[in-house]
Amino acid sequence: MYLRILMSVGITLFSSLAFTASHSVCSPNKAITVTVNDDNGQPTYQVRFKDQLIIDNSKLGFDFLRHPAMRNNLTSSQVHTVSHHAQWQQPWGETRLITDHHNELTLSFVDKDTDATAYKLHVKVFNDGLGFRYELNKPHALNITRELTEFAFANGDKSTAWWIPARGWNRYEYTYNTTALHDAMHVHTPFTLKNAAGVHISIHEAALIDYAAMTLNQRRPGTFIADLTPWSDGIAVKTNGTFNTPWRTIQIGEHATDLLNSHLILNLNEPNKLGDVSWVKPGKYLGIWWGMHIGTHTWSSGEKHGATTKNTKEYLNFAAQYGFDGVLVEGWNTGWDGDWFFNGDVFNFVESYPDFDIDAISQHSKKVGAQLIGHHETSGNVSNYRTQMKDAFTLYQQAGVSQVKTGYVADGGNIKRIDERGHARFEWHDGQFMVNEYLDNVILAAKYKLSINTHEPIKDTGLRRTYPNWLSREGARGQEFNAWGTPPNPPEHTTLLPYTRMLAGPMDFTPGIFDMSFNGLGDNTNRPQTTLAKQLALYVVLYSPIQMAADLPENYLAKPDAFQFIQDVPTDWEQSIALAGEVGDYIVFARQERQRGKYAGKDWYLGAITDEHPRVTKIKLDFLDKHTEYEAHIYQDGEKAEWKNNPYDIHISKKRVKATDSLTLKFASSGGTAIRFKAL
Repeated sequence: MYLRILMSVGITLFSSLAFTASHSVCSPNKAITVTVNDDNGQPTYQVRFKDQLIIDNSKLGFDFLRHPAMRNNLTSSQVHTVSHHAQWQQPWGETRLITDHHNELTLSFVDKDTDATAYKLHVKVFNDGLGFRYELNKPHALNITRELTEFAFANGDKSTAWWIPARGWNRYEYTYNTTALHDAMHVHTPFTLKNAAGVHISIHEAALIDYAAMTLNQRRPGTFIADLTPWSDGIAVKTNGTFNTPWRTIQIGEHATDLLNSHLILNLNEPNKLGDVSWVKPGKYLGIWWGMHIGTHTWSSGEKHGATTKNTKEYLNFAAQYGFDGVLVEGWNTGWDGDWFFNGDVFNFVESYPDFDIDAISQHSKKVGAQLIGHHETSGNVSNYRTQMKDAFTLYQQAGVSQVKTGYVADGGNIKRIDERGHARFEWHDGQFMVNEYLDNVILAAKYKLSINTHEPIKDTGLRRTYPNWLSREGARGQEFNAWGTPPNPPEHTTLLPYTRMLAGPMDFTPGIFDMSFNGLGDNTNRPQTTLAKQLALYVVLYSPIQMAADLPENYLAKPDAFQFIQDVPTDWEQSIALAGEVGDYIVFARQERQRGKYAGKDWYLGAITDEHPRVTKIKLDFLDKHTEYEAHIYQDGEKAEWKNNPYDIHISKKRVKATDSLTLKFASSGGTAIRFKAL
């Protein structure tokens, strides 16, 4: 349920036909100012942060397939400014209570000759950034060929950017580049940069519904245009003429951690539309998953088949014994034999292999108290999946399943759909068709009280607020690349994710690998390029309401003292605070256990990680309750730890601390520290 603590009061500060060419709106703290102009008939906007120009004059508007463009001969009218201050509650999340405090400017752009309204522009400015969106209301269908939105970075030649390429074969699953801004040509969002004055900026979008995803394409040096991912026929967006675009978002902060502490994306999404979502449960799970990646098991049937009744029962027993909520099982349904990457036509989502008895597993699940977590891999054939989706969800509902991991493995631009004429068409994962397809899957799942964890997804744009059963998703290079990635994820990868991909929302990274040597140690093998302590810290640093203990059960039993942290750490939080960090270098996160019902979550957890460089940082514990004493359970790199040849050296200790204390964290190369602050 969403709780409005403070009621919003909408105040029209100015409403009339405007005769000036410039209109401004500031953030509540006056640090950010957005100015919209219509000089020379071309609408543009500009952004300042503490009197520093961040975004120079940047164009607004659209081009259409058969209708006149909305780019020139326009003037602004009917200008409104409204203030809003409220608080709302997440049913689950990294922070329970979120404050929505913004000032909003709304203005219409009309044709100078006809007075016909082209579009309305809504601009909301928060203390942590801003969002703007277009609203159109036309009596006829409009096919958008280009959105003209620009982001012209002031002094872009002196900025550093962190990015992954857009519209490539591997969707979002790339390692991040660190370059001069001018070297980032065509990129996905969130797109993060730091300008010459040290201001951190991230461009993304919020509430992406029935529209194409926005990528950013650098044309003139320092100026990026909104490059919408097209349909297979080349049209960017197909509309009936009445629509809102997603919010184009700009997060701004003096420090890198300001981006991490922002709730801008969530605040720009609509409240929960599902009603009572008490059935949506965060938690931790195991998986018959990692064994397939390292060759212990196979997805396909045969002697090494992983998804068997026997294996699943054993995993369920382990999960129940050690406090995990469930077990993800991949490869249980027919269609995995052969080259399953291209098997999308033959997957059957209700027919299991003979050695997987879903009824027996369901009964065993109820007996031991750990549930089966479902899995649907489409291999990119979404039409085949859609025809079976209701039956597949019915089967899972009957089996007591409450969470489903979906997969859309296919090269970018190779999602297969069958059109109304029976012809195969091939779409992008982030085009308008798939934006709708992913959301339809989530909405249908809610009718069966199923939560969804999407892999090979559309990027997150905060829709978990509106549809809280959309628990998590992938959308970046995850742990599996450490098994076979060649090269695997580098040490800096997880120190980049929070400042880039995870500004969009939760990620199912699947941390917790305890055996780093399945291919041998050193730096020339596919393996996690981290220490053991860093794997623990990832449970706090990389937020997701569902976290996998990704390794094989026997590897946890071999290191029971370290395994204790995974058993203890929650996945649902009262509040989260990024304490320190720099993009791609290191990060320190503190999170307080969620308060639920009569149980007041008093324990805090800290996760801190570094890149390939050893480092030392001192952290004040002033986030702790000042009236409480804590026992700190500290898991940190040992004196001789280093990721290449000695990743297992971990020092585990306990000490009493309080809010007035500080701790010195020492990191090995690609190391980390995980701490539980247990309230006494």
